[in-house]
Amino acid sequence: MALSKSALKSKIEAEMVKGGIVIAGPYAQASVLAQAIANAVVDEITANAEANVVGGSSAGKHKIA
Repeated sequence: MALSKSALKSKIEAEMVKGGIVIAGPYAQASVLAQAIANAVVDEITANAEANVVGGSSAGKHKIA
C-alpha cells in the first residue's frame, strides 16, 4: 500500500468533521492543519520505516523505500 499525503489529509478531515470541527469557510484553518499533519506523518514514515524480518536468508532490519 502506497502512502498518499492527499488521501491521509482527506481521512483526517473526515474525522475532524465527525468530531464537529468546521473545515470549510472563510476563516476555517482545519484543512491547513490536516494537510500539515498528513505531510508530517507521511514524511516521518517514509524516512524511518523499517521491516524487521525475523527468519530466513533475509533476516534483519531493512529500510522500506
